Amino acid sequence: MEPPSSVEQMGVVGGGEALLKCAELVNSFALNVNIETNCQAYNATKESAQDGVITRDIHRTFPAHDYFKDSDGDGQDSLYKICKAYSVYDDEIGYCQGQSFLAAVLLLHMPEEQTFCVLVKIMYEYGLRSLYKNNFEDLHCKFYQLEKLMQEQLPDLWAHFHDLSLEAHMYASQWFLTLFTAKFPLCMVFHITDLLLSEGLNIIFNVALALLKTSKEDLLQADFEGALKFFRVQLPKRYRAAENARRLMEQACNIKVPTKKLKKYEKEYQTQKVSQLQQEDPIDRYQRENRRLQEASMRLEQENDDLAHELVTSKISLRNHLDQVEDKADVLNKELLNTKERLVETEEEKRRQDEETAQLKEVFRRELEKAESEIKKTTAIIAEYKQICSQLSSRLEKQQVATKEEMDIVRSKVMSCERCRDVFCAEGPLHTLAPSQEGLRASRGDDEKDSLMDQLRELELELAQTKLQLVEAKCRIQELEHQRGVLLNEVQAAKNSWFSKTLGSLKNSSSASTSSSSTSQSHGPISPKEGTF
Repeated sequence: MEPPSSVEQMGVVGGGEALLKCAELVNSFALNVNIETNCQAYNATKESAQDGVITRDIHRTFPAHDYFKDSDGDGQDSLYKICKAYSVYDDEIGYCQGQSFLAAVLLLHMPEEQTFCVLVKIMYEYGLRSLYKNNFEDLHCKFYQLEKLMQEQLPDLWAHFHDLSLEAHMYASQWFLTLFTAKFPLCMVFHITDLLLSEGLNIIFNVALALLKTSKEDLLQADFEGALKFFRVQLPKRYRAAENARRLMEQACNIKVPTKKLKKYEKEYQTQKVSQLQQEDPIDRYQRENRRLQEASMRLEQENDDLAHELVTSKISLRNHLDQVEDKADVLNKELLNTKERLVETEEEKRRQDEETAQLKEVFRRELEKAESEIKKTTAIIAEYKQICSQLSSRLEKQQVATKEEMDIVRSKVMSCERCRDVFCAEGPLHTLAPSQEGLRASRGDDEKDSLMDQLRELELELAQTKLQLVEAKCRIQELEHQRGVLLNEVQAAKNSWFSKTLGSLKNSSSASTSSSSTSQSHGPISPKEGTF
């Protein structure tokens, strides 16, 4: 078989792409096998002689897969119907161990009846059925062809296997009978099924050679038991990652397996078989066949035990995982209850803080109104004092002007009298030798002036006291404003401290809940609503 010109032609584009062609295969299936007949066989109620074997294998088919893990689930029920229908449909071959894996792979991509039809097509038209016939004669021919290809393309590995007496049937039987579905991860199996549907059964040689090439270094260092264990355990684990499976398929597509060589090796095998039959004693031949059958039986029993152990291990692992999930769910529920309680407490604390804040605001409002009232009163008093002082000043100025005018009148009268003028000029103003009417009048003017000066000093004293009271009122106002600012800062600090602590506790609780639910279904913590004051 010549390799395809590109990877895309072989369907290696995502694992299962060629399986989407199954609808076309089913539609064209009527050309060779009647679909209606197949569906009737699928829906037939005839009992199968291999019902017990089928039931046993169904429980071992992909036990860790969600669709097939439940004993009474839809997956196992559909798989049982398909395998039973094929055992009834194919009387000659019936159900063979490993067919359930291939049927399960198909069932993951299409309905039951289409799965049955495509399984029949693969068994008949793709030649998988012939591997089970005539005491697995065609299967041993495939083993011979694989060993000859190894001898040609991997001579050092072939020589190592020859020295260990490790034959192809000891490690490759499931590769051909189950199309790699029994042991390898589904991401790789989907790719191989794509290639099979696109290119035919001989693609198994490409995949087998690619597996041997990528594992050559490990196999060259292994002994007989180690090599068998490697094929059984370590090799399938390497391709659990989808990228590794894709690279393997790309390498398989690049390997050349000419169809002419396969036919040549098949003729060689048939010739050797005929020669052996002619030369070999019948008893020896039967003994050899008996030994081969015993080896095959032991190998199948070992595989059966491995599958049973894998099933038990998977169930135990699932049970442990379920217990862990339930424990985590309990822990998350408890944390959720605690979070709800803390949320209620936080809301209650927030309500109390709101009430306290409202009370403080009311106290500050009353104090502010009181201070503003005092300021208004003080301002009014100051304005009155200013008005009084202004009136007194104007009165004083008027009296000074009147006194000056009276003094000018007196001076003019004195100056008009010659006698008085001489006296005034000789001894100075307002001094005479004897008391006179002018002296009395001057004395009365001085008394009135002194009285006015006393009133002026009293007014100045009252003005100073008023200014002092004004300064004290301003100081009181500043002190009240300072106290108000301090109280507002304390309230804001208390509010921020309480709110930050509350949010911090809720965030810590939320982060703890999120980290504890990373491997299970998440239960998001309830975050408190942020309030504004």
